[in-house]
This record gives sequence, structure tokens and C-alpha cells, in this order.
Amino acid sequence: MANVELYTTPTCPFCIRAKGYLDRQGVAYTDINVAYNPELRQEMVTRSGGGTTVPQIFINDQSIGGCDELFELAMDGELDELLGR
Repeated sequence: MANVELYTTPTCPFCIRAKGYLDRQGVAYTDINVAYNPELRQEMVTRSGGGTTVPQIFINDQSIGGCDELFELAMDGELDELLGR
């Protein structure tokens, strides 16, 4: 199974939507809360190549972007491939 990581904040509706989708699909992920942790937020920005909005989603250490990009990958049938399904 793929290693999925999400940088999120608790009140972000896009974060909630992305996590809900992954939960419904049965995808395990690591939720990294950056709300009150500037070090983790900087890690997120660095890893994503400059992404400052949440969520920032990574699959097997590859940045896929945010919630919109997650749903685009799913609609295009590419998400399952990235997840190794």
C-alpha cells in the first residue's frame, strides 16, 4: 500500500473533504496538523515546492497538490494507480 501523507489544519473544509474521501475509499494516511506548528508548516512548503495552502497531499513522497488535485486524479482514474491498487 502507498504511503499517503496530508498536511492539514483542523478547520479547513478542503482538508476535511480530502480526508473524508480517503476514509471512504479505505486509504490509510498520516495526518500532519500544521495549524500551530511553524516548523511543520515550513516542512510542508519545502516538500511541496512552495505550496502554502492546506491540504498538501503526498503519495509515496510525491506531491500531488491539494484537494482539487486529489479529486482530479480520482476522476481520471490515476489515483488508484498512485495508490498501488
